[in-house]
Order: sequence, then structure tokens, then C-alpha cells
Amino acid sequence: METSSSKVLIIDDEPFICQMLSRLMTKKGYRTSIAANGMEAMKKMRVDIPDAVLTDVRMPEMDGMAFLKNAKKLDPDLPVILITGYADIPGAVNAMRSGAYDYLPKPFDHDEVTRIVRRALQDRLLKTQSTPVPSDQEKIVSLRRAMGSSEQIAQLIRAVSRVATTDFSVIVVGETGSGKELVSRAIHQVSRRKGAPFVALDCGAIPETLFESELFGHEKGSFTGAVKQKKGKLEAACNGTLLLDEIGNLSMECQAKLLRALQEKKVYRVGGTVPFSVDVRIMAATNIDLETCSSSIFRKDLFFRLNEFMIRVPPLRERPDDIPYLCKRFLDSTNAMLQKKVQGVSPDAMNLLMTYPWPGNVRELKSVIRRAVLMADNRVTKKHLDLKYPVHPDPQASADTKTDSWKGKSLREIVNRKVQDLEKKVLADAIQQTGGNKAKAARRLKIDYKTIHTKIKNYGISFNGEQ
Repeated sequence: METSSSKVLIIDDEPFICQMLSRLMTKKGYRTSIAANGMEAMKKMRVDIPDAVLTDVRMPEMDGMAFLKNAKKLDPDLPVILITGYADIPGAVNAMRSGAYDYLPKPFDHDEVTRIVRRALQDRLLKTQSTPVPSDQEKIVSLRRAMGSSEQIAQLIRAVSRVATTDFSVIVVGETGSGKELVSRAIHQVSRRKGAPFVALDCGAIPETLFESELFGHEKGSFTGAVKQKKGKLEAACNGTLLLDEIGNLSMECQAKLLRALQEKKVYRVGGTVPFSVDVRIMAATNIDLETCSSSIFRKDLFFRLNEFMIRVPPLRERPDDIPYLCKRFLDSTNAMLQKKVQGVSPDAMNLLMTYPWPGNVRELKSVIRRAVLMADNRVTKKHLDLKYPVHPDPQASADTKTDSWKGKSLREIVNRKVQDLEKKVLADAIQQTGGNKAKAARRLKIDYKTIHTKIKNYGISFNGEQ
């Protein structure tokens, strides 16, 4: 967009050219950013996409043509103007075919450069204004704006694009905070059911005794407290999409009832005698691998019924290239909310953010950045980041395994310590076997969720895929 805030990215391996173009653009009221080659420029683009690009063609690591192709993957409408000291007609034709906005030979005329940049920004603004309603494909691409621009997210978007226009049931697998519901909503927004409701049901938050009522609804007087008729989630999502979030938390009995409803496409409200048909697309989100887990945890027949298509959402630690972009997005939104002007993240702090394992994924990163912006005055530094590396249980590293360590302790103290060691190991094993699912581990150990949550926190137990 051609405004005083329009940003022009300048790429050239000659510092003099970069500085000269930067001064030229600044005089015209544009903001500028500089990169020495295409590789460095792509890193900058993953954090903040500019409004136009001026780039040399011949550069080390990644030349201008390679940058052009990669930049167009991130933003197909980005105007990229190529500048070269080796101008020739075949090169110009090839550049334009590859999507370049224009092609300028060196030495270039300053007035011509500013004229072309101004025209490029105006054309970009016109394109934006002429398509105020986003297309279905743009809705899918909006996932990139929300999640990042790494190759892993590009693969995810391709998978979403492939299945969105079908009516397949979809299983979305991913760790907590990785964006499973975001992906599920994107699929719904592009499906033929987009005009109907998208309803999410958190299977981990529903007591087993209320599952039927939540899913199928109930009639007035069907049980104590049923003072009026209530629609279930299946009925509420009719003609639309029902997301069964954390479906792995369902008991075997609830799984059987769900399977029957999906197969028959008819349900009874609790206390009802007349069935009604439901036309709903089902999506299931889970933090565990339903395909490989024991049949005593998740029914294979239900898995096969749901698994017409599976999408895996990569954890944040597997796509560190997205961290700078997400940091900037969360920093900007928090600045706006708090009416602050925190100017980015220091290199040391960014290095810490890039190497942290992020057990809570994007949700955890957002919380960390929001808190850091609140605490910072000018810039986010390491002291503003409240990051604690997760402690992974080591079954072999048990305290007091040698008789020498018992000296000076009473029998009661020794027994209590041994009991704690055993309790920690059992809890860690249960968390490992259930893929980090605390609710399922609690059921397996026959304790309530609050108890297991407290004990896991006290012992510092965590799991790589913990939810």
C-alpha cells in the first residue's frame, strides 16, 4: 500500500547500493529494511512481509531469481523489482515470466526507481481494495498469517486445501497449543458447510455421566435438573461441522455411543423416544496417536470411522523459523492493547526463544510475549522472559538409592522418600503411556484429575507431547 507506513525491502550484496536506495526511499516517505542476499531477506520476510521489494539479481547464497520464487510463495501479490548490472533481453523476459513486477538495469535513474516503486505500491493497494471479500483460497492462506511461513506450515496448508472442499471426516493430531482448532475452523470455513454452524465440544471437560446429554441433548424431565428440553451438540451443528476436541479423553462407553450415532446418522435425545436425523461433518482433534494407541484406550472401529483423512499439526519446536514472525505478531497486538511502544526483541532474548522447547507451543509463546511486553519499557530482553525448561523424568535417577544416603534419617523419612520416588515413577510411566493425556492417566490410576494434576506439578513431571 502506498502510504507513509509502506515498507520497501532492499536486497543487494553491495552495502553502498543498499544505503543509497534506502536514503532514496526514505526521502519519499517510505520505511525501509536492508538485506545482503536472498537468504537474509527471506528471514526478514518471515517476520514482516514488506509492501514492495527492490533486489539485485546476482548475489551469494540466494540470488534475486531464487528469492523471487520463494517470496511469491509467501505472498503471490508482492511486487518484486529486479535490478541488475547484467541486463539482457532474455533475462528480462525470464524475470517477468517468473512474476517480477519490473526489471531495471544498472546504472539506474533515481527518478525512474522511485516512479516504479510508487506505481508498484499503488497497484498493490488497488488489488487489496478490489477484493474486499476474501476468497475461499485466501481463507486457507490466512493460516499462514496466523501460524507462520515455514515449510512445515506450507505443507499443512496444502493438506488443508486438499481436504477442505470434501465432506471427509478429519482427525487433527497435535500437541496442546499447536493450533488444532485453528486448523479445524479453517477447513470448515472453506467447506460447502461454511454457512452452517461450527460447533466445538471439549471431550476432556465433560463428565462421563453428562456426555450423552451434551452430545445428543435431552428432553424435559429426563433426569434430575433437566428442567427443559435441550439440543445436543450434534443437533446444534446440523448441516455444519462438529469438532470433537481431545476425543482421546472419551471413555470406552462414550466411544461406543458416539460410533453408533455416526454410523446410523440418527440420534435420540436422553429421555426421548423419537429419533431424528443429523447431517454433520465430524472433525476430531487429539493430542495422542489414535492409530497406535491400545484398543483398550481408543476403539479401532471408531478410529477407522473417523480417519478418512488425517492432518498432523507440527509442534513449535519443529518449526523454529516461525518463532520470529509469531513474536512480532504477538508483540504488535499486545502493544496495541496496552498502548505501549515496545520496539522488538533483543538478540539474546530471541536466541533463547528460538532454542526453548515450547512444551505449550504457540499458546505458551503468546503468553510469554504478552507478559514480556507488559514488563518491558523499550525492548524485550532475557530478563523479561519467564522461561523454565521442563524437567523430564529419569526413571534411572532415583534419590536415596545408596545405603550411604540413609545415614542420619529416620525410618519414616526413608520410607516416605521411597514412596515418593515410586509415586513419581508410576505417574511418569502413566503419563508416558497415555501420550501426555493427564485425564486418561488419572482414570487408569483411579484417581481424580485434580489430584494427578497437582502431583505432576509438584514432581515436575512433563512429557514431550504433553497436552
